[in-house]
Amino acid sequence: MRVVIQRVNKAQVAIDGEVVGKIAKGFLLLVGLKEGDDLDVVKKAADKISKMRIFEDGDGKTNLSLKDVNGEILSVSQFTLLANTKKGNRPSFVEAMRPPKSKELWEDFNSELENHGFHVETGHFGADMQVSLENDGPFTIVLDL
Repeated sequence: MRVVIQRVNKAQVAIDGEVVGKIAKGFLLLVGLKEGDDLDVVKKAADKISKMRIFEDGDGKTNLSLKDVNGEILSVSQFTLLANTKKGNRPSFVEAMRPPKSKELWEDFNSELENHGFHVETGHFGADMQVSLENDGPFTIVLDL
């Protein structure tokens, strides 16, 4: 599993010009699931993200978690995060998990985040989406499990 975590002031995802998910301060999560991932991996990722302290406190130190700042989550499924570009010029996606299992695990991941007490907005699995964001920092982390 690979998750790109972007600390944002705001983010949204639209499909055909219609906004389907929108958050204020929080995390934009771009989520890629790979073959072999399972519920245990998803739970571990959700737990790690829920405790990640990447928001600044009053002293400017990154000591605050998403919960500490009452942040929200926008989760977008993105199989292209698993692209392999080692050979040639055309990325290979053979490591990416195929639907319907990947959809199920992505939904499980979002449910786990909600179980941690977060408001989670999402894109639509498999849709052509336009994601816009105002990155805070910018502050971007890649979580590989």
